[in-house]
Amino acid sequence: MTITATELKLNLSKYLLLSVTKDIYITRNGKIISELTNPFKDRVDLVESLVGILPDDITPEEVRDERLNRT
Repeated sequence: MTITATELKLNLSKYLLLSVTKDIYITRNGKIISELTNPFKDRVDLVESLVGILPDDITPEEVRDERLNRT
């Protein structure tokens, strides 16, 4: 989503809430000057990429326990 700096100033709280789920690019004079984004975006993307990898018959707790007991 792209908005102007003026639009951001007028509706800051709205765009702060939206930035949790979307990247918001702020422009001035038609050029992107900044990006408003979720600081945990990398973590969210990682978790989303792992969805569906675990078999249905194993719980996340079992995976964690198995990983911790490898040593």
